[in-house]
Amino acid sequence: MNTRIYTQFVAALLCVACSAYAQSNKVERQRQFEPAIQAFEEADKTNPPAKGSVLFIGSSSIVLWKTLTEDFPKTKVINRGFGGSQIEDSVDFSNRIVIPYRPRLIVFYAGDNDIESGKSPEVVAQDFQKFVAIVHEKLPGTRIAYISIKPSPSRWHLVDKVREANRRIKDIAEHDRLVDYIDVFTPMLGKDGKPRPELFVEDRLHMNASGYRLWRLIVGPFIK
Repeated sequence: MNTRIYTQFVAALLCVACSAYAQSNKVERQRQFEPAIQAFEEADKTNPPAKGSVLFIGSSSIVLWKTLTEDFPKTKVINRGFGGSQIEDSVDFSNRIVIPYRPRLIVFYAGDNDIESGKSPEVVAQDFQKFVAIVHEKLPGTRIAYISIKPSPSRWHLVDKVREANRRIKDIAEHDRLVDYIDVFTPMLGKDGKPRPELFVEDRLHMNASGYRLWRLIVGPFIK
């Protein structure tokens, strides 16, 4: 076997191995979140959310937004955040916890865990584009408002990738009339250009009440 053929053979094997690993990881992630998704479905049976509501979905920053109803009292809101999730997880479960609600607006926060897991900004943006495509296909007319990846003190070493992922997703929004980009990254920085510590709890990753008050002010206009 000559060198060129051998190199192509090895590359093909690596491609197959990577694909198999990605599929295995996806199955494991779906198994991890299945209990949370089933809990949402059970809740929907006893108390079906109103069609045309505002759906908040994404990772733990959505899960922990406990004051959503109080923050937006004139808006019917649905919280379907599930902690530890990445953008691709909302894609995978969209037929179960997005499409059935037929929301007028989807407020989406995810991408934080994606970067932490090692995904590139390009992949993060591609995953978001997949989510957008699904919504556009099955819920034409429904708007999507993407909350930018926040600047967390505990993940500040990843800030360059966070900025790039945010930039790419902002670009998607600028070319899609049904997608908005909500910048929370900039307002969460102090005069020193670093994350404002007073907005976070002790783990320096999740937000406290002050952080959510800031988000309410920033997200509110997009909901109205």
